[in-house]
Order: sequence, then structure tokens, then C-alpha cells
Amino acid sequence: MGVGLRLGLLLPLFLLPWALGQSPGLAVVALALRWLLGDTTCGILLGSAVLARPWLGPWVPHWLNLTVAAVTLALLPPRVPPGLRWLPADVAFLVRSIYLRLQVQVRLSRRPPHTFVDAFEQWVRERPDHVPLVCTGPGGHAVTFGELDAQACQAAWALKAELGSSDGLSVREPTALLVLPSQAIPALGLLLGLAKLGCPVAWINPHSRGGPLVHAVLSSGARLLVVDLDLREHLEEVLLQLQAENVRCFYLSKVSPTPGVGALGAALDAAPSVPVPAHLRTGITQKDPVLFIYTSGTTGLPKPVIYTHERLLHVVSLLSVCGVTAQDVIYTALPLYHTTGLILGVLGVLHLGATCILAPKFSASSFWDDCRKHGVTVIIYVGEILRYLCHVPQRPEDQKHKVRLALGIGLRGEVWEKFQQRFGPIRIWECYGSTEGNFGFINYPGRCGAQGKSSCLLQWLSPFELLRFDPESVEPMRDDHGFCIPVEPGEAGLLVTRVTKYAPFPGYHGPRELTERKLVRDVRRPGDVYFNTGDVMAMDREGFLYFRDRLGDTFRWKGENVSTREVEKVLLLVDFLQDVNVYGVSVPGCEGKVGMAAVQLAPSQTFDGQQLYQYVCAWLPAYAVPHFIRIQDALELTGTFKLMKSRLVREGFDVGTITDPLYILDHQAQAFQPLTADTYKAVCNGTWRL
Repeated sequence: MGVGLRLGLLLPLFLLPWALGQSPGLAVVALALRWLLGDTTCGILLGSAVLARPWLGPWVPHWLNLTVAAVTLALLPPRVPPGLRWLPADVAFLVRSIYLRLQVQVRLSRRPPHTFVDAFEQWVRERPDHVPLVCTGPGGHAVTFGELDAQACQAAWALKAELGSSDGLSVREPTALLVLPSQAIPALGLLLGLAKLGCPVAWINPHSRGGPLVHAVLSSGARLLVVDLDLREHLEEVLLQLQAENVRCFYLSKVSPTPGVGALGAALDAAPSVPVPAHLRTGITQKDPVLFIYTSGTTGLPKPVIYTHERLLHVVSLLSVCGVTAQDVIYTALPLYHTTGLILGVLGVLHLGATCILAPKFSASSFWDDCRKHGVTVIIYVGEILRYLCHVPQRPEDQKHKVRLALGIGLRGEVWEKFQQRFGPIRIWECYGSTEGNFGFINYPGRCGAQGKSSCLLQWLSPFELLRFDPESVEPMRDDHGFCIPVEPGEAGLLVTRVTKYAPFPGYHGPRELTERKLVRDVRRPGDVYFNTGDVMAMDREGFLYFRDRLGDTFRWKGENVSTREVEKVLLLVDFLQDVNVYGVSVPGCEGKVGMAAVQLAPSQTFDGQQLYQYVCAWLPAYAVPHFIRIQDALELTGTFKLMKSRLVREGFDVGTITDPLYILDHQAQAFQPLTADTYKAVCNGTWRL
């Protein structure tokens, strides 16, 4: 008899004593004993109760209750079904999620809607002297709500003059920011000022340059670009291309050394700091964009993901879901062009009214010193950060801190255990999500190694599926009726999430086909629509989800999504390379996959490891630089003339099985050096730092 049938028969059985005027209490006790103590113990206890009946007298339950209890013991499975073991936690999390979701909907249903900007201005009125943001590092300083709002108002009035000039620019058109971490507070002032005008902001990765930078600006629809003066070289390389597209460029400084580029600093200083009236953003709805965050996606160059006012409020509320309060001090060293760093780490703190300690870059050696100095209680991470912290030599004060909670993504089980053993019983809230995804998961019970937790209740609120897929085409497989095929519990499958009214998918800014590529239709029934995450996950019988792999032309390294096509386009500009195939390979002991490139040399050309090293370090972000090079006579193609990656990924960089010449990135020699057996062994055992 199946577990479901047994449980179904128990309900009328429990109702029988109640219908006859008796209490079903003994049956309930039998149920609890069966699951808590097991079969043999329950039998002994129940038998003892029957034998002791003459001495128990009037306290002995009616024989009907004894009968029901005995049948209950016979019908129940020996242990609680896995899906019900976490029922209290599932219900509590569901109630809290629905409550916060309703709060967001109530705020946005007002006329005009109560957006993130309104929440920020409310904190300015209530706690003008509270310090929500502290920047560490050289030149770092703290700013109060009142001071940040004054900067935002000055930015709004100064930019309103620029955006509303006679050349036809509209206040509602996006503005792009290209700034280094040292300019975080001025840049946040610009973002808040533009939000006060109802103008969305595209925050661009400051490592972008050349073609990718032009693409990032133009794909956002921005007509105004504000650039950190320290990124002057990046701008001057592409200035003519941007000007040809009528993009106006300004430095975030008081002077401009570049003809044709303005300086915004003087206008910001001269602008008044008087409040910006709310009517300037009249007409803004919850579906309008407030921010564009870039993702490498699964193909091609980074695409600007639309963050609407509605979605922004849902993401920042994640802090409250995880138990963060206005009294907490949150530490983040993540870049602000990331969802986790900007929206969760900074905007989430501004929305909550807490304090954010913002480090310009991650430093494992100074991380805990910063936490102790500023009284940090919550840290935000990506998996690599906690792993780096565990690799720092142990210190007597490792557990002398106030950190009670760690919130982030991508933490492996073995690092989880080491981190808590070394730094104390810090509660870890591991999450799963993507920049463009319509919802994510939270590991709210704290199961080590899991990226999230689901249940039948949560699947009702936010439906998703794990599907069988073709590893070559990376498309979902379908049955004879044309519907997708779900995997069995514990089996790895492609994660797709249902697009609904309450979990919309705003998609990307730009051509509609970019968004359509991420959608899968007719998954379980005709007409349904799901978002394709491109991630392979597995879910056990208790509802815990585990990340397995990332499909498509993207892999994850150092907490960053790396687009293989973007790296390929850069490498193809090297004169001695004719063709390039970039992919990610696993390295023992490392999170994610490191970049590797199979290359075909141009005719009559030789491989120059020193030249290639200098080129990739100059034109690629550090996380996107390939660490291994494999030289092939010809690159393998599929039947549809696509680069074959699957076999190359499986073979990795194993010098014992690969006959092609292999090279490794050597920072000490500042060149790509031949990969030897000894070097390969050093990489695998962790003595060679990648």
C-alpha cells in the first residue's frame, strides 16, 4: 500500500471516534509515537497500556480509541514522509513570503505607487542623521541619510537641466554609469537623483572596454553616459562611436581633459539641494524600469536586464525574509554592477534603514578586521568569498566578532562546514537566483550544501520544473505529446520557472527576440510559459535543491558569469590566432569553472605566450581571462557548424590524456607557459594559485 493511500485512509479513521462522541487523542499519540520512536517501541508502549488497564481504571480510553490507535500504527509508514518533515518550516516561510509580497503589492497599488524612492525619502525624514552607508579603503567615508539625499537632490536638479535640454532628450530615457568603486557614494547619489526624476539607470561593469562597452551603452538605450575620470582611457577608445549614436558623455569630475566630453562636477556642486517634488515622476507605474543590471546570459554579449519598481521591491525585501532588521550592520565587498552587490547589499540596506559597510574590493586578510571595527552583524557573500576566508592562516581572534548571519549564493557544502567550524555558529542563508530570473530559492532550514528549499506549498506559489534536456542542444526534451519531461527526485534536470502574474519576466531591454530566447512554452500543458534559467539542478525527496551545472555558452568563475562568446571575440583579434573556442573546465578544490580556450593558429604563425598574456590582461576582466590554452590543428564543429565544446569540457586540461600542446597562465612569468605534468599536479592539489 502506497504512502499516499495510507495517509488518505487515516483521515476518516481519525474522524470515527469524534463522530461517536469519543476523543481521537490516543490515535494522535500513536501517530506521534510511530514516527518519533519507531515500530517496535510503539508496540511495546501500546501493549503495556492494554496490560495496565485494570490499574488505570477510569483513565483508560474507550476501546474504540484503542482500536483506532492500533489501526493507525498499522497504516502509518514507519517514518514521516520526507516531504512532510519540514512542514512547520515550510508553512512559516510561506506565510512570511506571502506577507512581504502583499506588503509590496499594497505599496505599489497606491496612487501614485509607493516606490523604493519613496521609502528612501521616508527614512530621510524620520532618521536624517542615521548613517546608512560607510565606504572603507583609501578616501572612504560615511554618509548620513540627510547627506545622501542632499547629493541625490543636487544630482536630480543638475541632470534635469542636462536631460531636458533643447536637443530633445527625455527625462525618462536611461542614463548609463561607468564608475570605479572609489566613486561609489557619488554614483549612488546620481542613481537616487535620477530615480527621483523617474529616469532608469544602467550600471555598467567598469572593466568593459572597446566593443563590449559600446554594446552595453547602446543596448540600454542611454543617451547620457557618466564616466569616472579614472576610466578616461576606456571612454576615449570608443568616444567617436558613442558620439555617432548621439550619446552625450560626461566625466564625474570638475574638469574634462577630453574634447567633446563635459564635466558634471561643477554642475553638481552648483545645483540646489532642495527636495525634488514627487510630481516630477508622475505617471511612473510598478512595471516601469528603474534600473538595468547586465548579465552575460547564455549567448553573446552582456544584456541589460530590466528591474522594474515592482521587481526591485521584491528583491530588496529578501533581507527581511532572511531576518535582517534595521538594527543590523551589513558588510559587502561585492561590485555594484552586480545584483547582489548593488540591489541586495546597498539598495536593500537603504530600503531597510540599516547600515551598509561597503568595501571597494574584497580582501581576505582585512575582512574580519573590518567586521570587528564596524560591528558588522550580517555579511553578504558569493561562494568564493567564504572559501578565501577559510584559506587565510588561522588567528586567535577568528571567532571574536558580532556576525550572526551570512547571506549569499554559491556556497559549497565542504566550505560551509569549514566556515562555521572556524568562525563560529553563523547562520547561513544560502540562496539561488539569477539576474534576469523571475524568482529564486532560499535554503531557509539551513541544510548544508543546498542552494534552496521548496515544497508543495511553495511550488503552488511559485511553480517550477526540473526537465530532462539534450546535453548537445541544451534544449528540453519532449514526449510524444509535445510536452517537456520532468526528471525523477534526485535526478539532475534543467530548471525552468513558471512566468505568472505574480512572477513576471520583464526580460531584457532591446529587441523582443532577446527575451523570447529565454522562454520555454507548452512545458506541462498547452499555453504555459516558463523562464529557462540555463542551470542544471537536482531536488531530493525533502525538497532541497542542489546546483549541478550551467548550460549554454556561459560558465561561472570567481562569482562572475563569463560569456564564452565575448571572450572568443576578444581573442580572435590576436593576429596569430585563426579560430578560438572558449569553455569552462573544472579544477579540483575550486568553485565554478575556470576559462580555457582551444585555439587554431593562423597559417605560418607561431604561438606567442608573452604577447597573448599581455593582450588578455589588458582587454579582459581578470575573471574572464582564460587560464589554459589548448592548440589544435582544427577546431571541431557540430553538424550545424557550431563549435563543439562538450568533449573539450570533459577532457579538461589533463596532460596525461591530451596530446595537443597545452599552456597555462603564469602571472610570475607574465606569459602563457607550457603546461607540464608537475604544473598540472600542482594545479590539482592547490599549490598553484589560479
